[in-house]
Amino acid sequence: MRQISGFIARPDGSVIEGTVAFSATIERVEPARTSSRDYVLPGLIDLQVNGTHGMDVPSASVDDLTDISRYLAREGVTTYLPTAITAPLESLIRVDRNIGEFRRLNPDPSDIATAAGLHLEGPFISRRYLGAHPPTTLEPVGPGLDRVLALTQLRLLTMAPELPGAAAAIRRAAARGVAVAIGHTDAGFAQAQSAIEAGARMFTHVFNAMRPLHHRDPGVIAAALTPSPAFAAVIADGVHVHPQVLALVYRSRGAAGMILTSDKVGGAAGERAALPPNNGRTAARDGDGRLAGSLAPLLDGVRLMVQQVGASAGEAALMASSNPAALIGLRGRGRIEAGYRADLLVLDGRLNLKAVFIAGCELE
Repeated sequence: MRQISGFIARPDGSVIEGTVAFSATIERVEPARTSSRDYVLPGLIDLQVNGTHGMDVPSASVDDLTDISRYLAREGVTTYLPTAITAPLESLIRVDRNIGEFRRLNPDPSDIATAAGLHLEGPFISRRYLGAHPPTTLEPVGPGLDRVLALTQLRLLTMAPELPGAAAAIRRAAARGVAVAIGHTDAGFAQAQSAIEAGARMFTHVFNAMRPLHHRDPGVIAAALTPSPAFAAVIADGVHVHPQVLALVYRSRGAAGMILTSDKVGGAAGERAALPPNNGRTAARDGDGRLAGSLAPLLDGVRLMVQQVGASAGEAALMASSNPAALIGLRGRGRIEAGYRADLLVLDGRLNLKAVFIAGCELE
């Protein structure tokens, strides 16, 4: 059994000084005065990873997914959802098959991040708010919906709730155990609320690729800022949403109502490693200059929420670990609590990564 000490993030968003004793699972969490000034957080859970280090999920082989999982783990992400965007259904079926094979070969890894299933962002999205998606969208009805809901690895589905058939599709997905998120959407306020009533439980990258907020037409963003059972997910890289606007979301929803995602993309091979810190280049853009995902690790978002928005380290852990686990029904992860898997991060006083433990094993 091992022990680590410091300021421990608790499941309610608070922080206590103490010691965590663990093997593969957490044995005890004991309040105590310690000499350590480190923070101990649960391993991060990223629900939107399109790729990293030159590899993108839609084109990734099983070996590529292994490499993606290895890179993520060394950035503090211990569980994630490989994410695919709008594409022809045959392509999405191939991605689903590769993720399934990767999970079969790595059922409970202790040296790489766990892929907990597929986040499918599209194809049921608005043509007005495609972002970097291709225009090969579908309505969530008929054989197209049947084929998407038959994907064996599907865990999270982002769709536009104003599309014909969306409410029934949300109910079908929820009944199948798939979490539904509202995103890439031109929805009005009432349409977004109706989607939540139907079972939607997240807003995908609030403010990005959705109808803008207007004081006479509140729309989907106002719904995301209104307390509800649906988490407001944000990309906290400092580019997709300005820190002052992140603070607005934080004040409106609180840590208990938010999720942090990276929306990480592959970029050029080795690009992130070559970038000096704080150089401002944390987002990718397509050939037309549109934002096309982030280059920043999720831990950068945790750090930004604490250092620029004013959240506590415990609240940031709630947004980046506990809430994502709750959304997708991931049991035994995302909390520092007895009986939970010992996926743990040790950070210094400025929230720089010092150590990563997966199932109690320290990464080299």
